[in-house]
Amino acid sequence: MKKLILLLFLFFNQNLLAAEFIGKFFQGNFILGKTAQESKVFIDNKRVKVSKEGYFAFGLDRDRKNDVSIKVINKEKTENIVKKVYKKKYQVQKIDGLPQQQVTPPKEVYERIKNDNKLIASARAVDSNLNFFIKKFIIPVDNPIISGVYGSQRILNGIPKSPHYGVDFVADEGTPIKNMLEGIVTLSEKDLYYTGGTVIVDHGHGISTLYMHMKDVNVSKGQPLKQGELIGTVGKTGRSTGPHLHIQLHWYDMKLDPASVLNLN
Repeated sequence: MKKLILLLFLFFNQNLLAAEFIGKFFQGNFILGKTAQESKVFIDNKRVKVSKEGYFAFGLDRDRKNDVSIKVINKEKTENIVKKVYKKKYQVQKIDGLPQQQVTPPKEVYERIKNDNKLIASARAVDSNLNFFIKKFIIPVDNPIISGVYGSQRILNGIPKSPHYGVDFVADEGTPIKNMLEGIVTLSEKDLYYTGGTVIVDHGHGISTLYMHMKDVNVSKGQPLKQGELIGTVGKTGRSTGPHLHIQLHWYDMKLDPASVLNLN
């Protein structure tokens, strides 16, 4: 009996030290981890935040080719985990005969674009201790119709453009937009050059969501938001050819696939 109790004690203690993961290890995906309290976690030798309850989060880059190395350090044990990262197949679309202004912006707006990018980068770099990222995300519009997916790339007039780093939902102009997850607004702008009406919401530990091309922006920077709270309406502002909502999911400056948290895969 004493031997059995000892074996059970060792088994449960090992389980407490083990890291568990929610999410598929595919390129571009969001991964949620859980480990023992007061553990230290390193992803590819970079330390990441761990909540008091043992939760942590990280992302896998769109073009990641190598496996991910995860180290979990507890007071009594160091655990090294290697997870294989699987490739995704991305769409490529070629469009020729476009007016030049739709391919390359005029030089007179370069400074404006630079300043817009600084605003967005600053909001994405927020490193708060919020822990809303452990909860389930919701789709931001009712009756969603997906018109654009993460990772796809367009070649315009023979010029390869940056990959599409989000998900697009077609919707009528003025359609309400719901906040996908509880958090705090870190950016609220009505007229950025590329993205038009733009909102970024921080969910903690470097995880944030971004909403683009909005007609109405009804939230302010620093405002706390509940999940499902209306933040504005669908528009066609910025560099948009028609009314739609473009969303992104970030882990700090890494752009992840929103479909990996919205069960769209």
